[in-house]
Amino acid sequence: MTTATAARDAAGAASAVPSRPRGRLDWRLRFAALSLIWGFSFLLIKVGTDGYAPFQVTLGRLVFGTAVLAAAMAVKRQRLPRGVRTWGHLAVAAFLLNALPFSLFAYSELTIPSTLAGICNATSPLWGMALSLVALSEDRPTRVRVAGLGIGFLGVLTVLGAWQGFHGLDATGTAMALLASLSYPIGWIYVRRTLAGSSESHLSLTGAQLLLATLQLAVVTPLFTSSPTRLSLVPLLAIVALGALGTGLAVLIQYGLVSEVGPTTAQMVTYFIPVIATAAGVALLGESLAWSTPVGAVVVLAGAALTQVRRRNA
Repeated sequence: MTTATAARDAAGAASAVPSRPRGRLDWRLRFAALSLIWGFSFLLIKVGTDGYAPFQVTLGRLVFGTAVLAAAMAVKRQRLPRGVRTWGHLAVAAFLLNALPFSLFAYSELTIPSTLAGICNATSPLWGMALSLVALSEDRPTRVRVAGLGIGFLGVLTVLGAWQGFHGLDATGTAMALLASLSYPIGWIYVRRTLAGSSESHLSLTGAQLLLATLQLAVVTPLFTSSPTRLSLVPLLAIVALGALGTGLAVLIQYGLVSEVGPTTAQMVTYFIPVIATAAGVALLGESLAWSTPVGAVVVLAGAALTQVRRRNA
């Protein structure tokens, strides 16, 4: 699940490669497909963890996601990037943008609803704006963006029911989901500082990044989990869909949108994800929904939208 920060920052590296031709499908259809794919990802994580350990869900997700990108690279006859330094930076990016957040979301959904995980993911632009004030000197704050930051975190407190003392909330699972959403902007700030302007294509860099994340999970998973005693078909199918669609295909669609309609329009998908995740969790998993959840989510999205407002040039 890539965030608005990812879509915006993808533009930097996109300028380093030739512009893509228009996709065969109208960009609005691909935008809708991407919203649905990422929105349903939280439901798929929940279903996957019903039969497999969180690290196994994440490893499977990365394996199938990497396979999709490897196939796309083969079709386009693109090679993996070269250079030890590039691979070193990609290893860090793989941890911050894939291995860590994917694992945290999987573990969080052992104890919190998929609806809450989807809303926590929507806080990523808030974390990104807060971090950019410290880490990116060129990203200067405005009153509107600072107000958006405050409004967004007020929405988070509303979702969590702060006035009730967070009653009935699993603190560990919620903290993991919020930490996962924080990991994305940290990762993209790192990418902007180390890989922006690379001569390698997005497909090549992302394919290598997912490959490295897969290797990271392949090392960690056997250390903390045991082999499944039986094959759970439905959770396995959920993991396959999560990897092939929610990770592999989604990345290809996202970068195609950024190239065609620009990062500003492409990043709007972020605001549909929690809506779809909430609807899917309630309708298909029977998760309960207090009034504070949708109200707080709207406030979070409003704040996140304000943090993306840029100062106009005079």
